[in-house]
Amino acid sequence: MTTERTLILLKPDAVERALRGEILRRIEAKGYTIVALAQRTATAEELAAHYAEHEGKPFYAPLVEYMAASPLVAVVAEGERVIEGFRSLAGTTDPTTAAPGTIRGDLGRQWDAPVLQNLVHGSDSPESAAREIAIWFPELG
Repeated sequence: MTTERTLILLKPDAVERALRGEILRRIEAKGYTIVALAQRTATAEELAAHYAEHEGKPFYAPLVEYMAASPLVAVVAEGERVIEGFRSLAGTTDPTTAAPGTIRGDLGRQWDAPVLQNLVHGSDSPESAAREIAIWFPELG
């Protein structure tokens, strides 16, 4: 097994609902190590780089607007198979159908908003993780 790193974003809805501690507790309880953590309001440049693959899609502008509207928490977590493990811990993107026991299944809400507010983002591959970590934590990239 190889130790991996992943980027996790606690999205504005997680911060606004004061779920930071619970989400971080679940990450650490799973056995992952928090390598870096910062709460801040994302810049337009960070969001453009992070969501570059979605530029031009109908949900892009509302997504960037939502992510920039209030603070988020960027986290780098490390551990064995952390990318796959965190995505399983997070649950499916739709909080209504996410399994109980997952972050989104237990804590998520379904909103009639232009953008699905689903608490967290996790990198989907080692390549994405490296690219995303370099955006949010250039000192680690």
